[in-house]
Amino acid sequence: MAATLPVVAEDDAIAVLREATPFGEASPVVLSRIAALARPARYAAGERIYTAGDAADDIFIVASGRADHVFEPEVGAREPLKRVTRGGVFGWAGLLLGQTRRLATVTAVEPTEVLRIDTEALVALLESQPQEGGQVMARFAAMIRREFAVPELLAQVRRLSGPLTEEMSSLSLTMYRLSLWLKSPRPYLMLIGFALFLGIWYLAVEVWKLPRFREMPGLTTVVKEWFSPSPTYGLSLYTEEYYKHIVVSVWRVTQAFFLATVLGVTFGLLLGWSQRFREYVFPVFEMLRPIPILAWVPLAIVMFIATESAVIYLAFLASFYATALNTMLGVQSIDESYIRAASCLGASQKQVFRHVILPGALPFIFTGLQISIGVSWFSLVAAEMVSGQYGLGYVINTSYVMVRYPTIIIGMATLGLVGYTTSALVRLAGDYLMEWRVRELALAER
Repeated sequence: MAATLPVVAEDDAIAVLREATPFGEASPVVLSRIAALARPARYAAGERIYTAGDAADDIFIVASGRADHVFEPEVGAREPLKRVTRGGVFGWAGLLLGQTRRLATVTAVEPTEVLRIDTEALVALLESQPQEGGQVMARFAAMIRREFAVPELLAQVRRLSGPLTEEMSSLSLTMYRLSLWLKSPRPYLMLIGFALFLGIWYLAVEVWKLPRFREMPGLTTVVKEWFSPSPTYGLSLYTEEYYKHIVVSVWRVTQAFFLATVLGVTFGLLLGWSQRFREYVFPVFEMLRPIPILAWVPLAIVMFIATESAVIYLAFLASFYATALNTMLGVQSIDESYIRAASCLGASQKQVFRHVILPGALPFIFTGLQISIGVSWFSLVAAEMVSGQYGLGYVINTSYVMVRYPTIIIGMATLGLVGYTTSALVRLAGDYLMEWRVRELALAER
């Protein structure tokens, strides 16, 4: 029977855990939490610690002394006897898939002090820290196969059932990140930010009546016009024309964004992957990129007979530059050692491109696409102002000419809401294609 020791200092328990293979690389916070679970015990020389077939309820870490760990023959270990000393871990059978009973008999060779950790409590703790928990369980599996010479088929540790397991779907990952976001102060700070913005607008225009804002419509005027069944200026949530303008603008941006994605990503990958191509093309690319969209309007009208094509071209142009540049930077950000390693393993240029370059550039590509969709919107508005017949840019420009100031604000607010929605859809597409990145971000938000 084990004799209970006086309470061991937490620092001493952490020092023992650091010498144990599964816990050696854990963070101080996790080590401290594991140490809080540990119960110290002492065994006399020759005392049986446990017998094969007993319930596998505790894991043991040797603090001092020695113990002989003898497997049952049916386990099939290549080395049935293992002598465990300070920092050695035994009693891990409860971590294996389908195991609830001890696989070995352990006896203290000399007076031995150990830390006992309840198996289920440890698993629960590791599930609460999924990133480090997964690493600890992986080190347990490696230790069991290497140090105890247990067959790999048997040395399969249980999977953690925490929220970020490998089997988790992209939708579940997104919902998990959403739950973390809702639990954080960010959504409430966002609401406070909107409230402050609307409050300052209301006070500056309708209460204080500052001279700078004397022609600007007030908050209550805009809200009444926007939600009115019979709007004074003919545009509100209840009018069919309002939704026609939205649909036309969304369709134009969709076409421009699709073209910019296909051509921009392809062009950016070539710029980043081929030095010769970059030397020929990049100087011209950099010379054209700073030219404002409005400067392209006359040429767009000359080049495209159809006004609609000119509008889409102008919305596409700035979006293309943002996508291509971020894609190129994504390719250039990849560590050269990964490419050399893949080549040394026999990968062809095509395989390197597919399995190293493209996945490595994806975070930059989707960052570029989020910028690109925003650029498409403000480029579209500029294009619609000068050559469109429908769309939110057309609404804003026409309302200014006709002195319909509340409608200008309605058009701007609608543009912001629709633009935010399209950016969110791009982020969701990125989450779907980069589940590993979503998992990493979710862990970072814990």
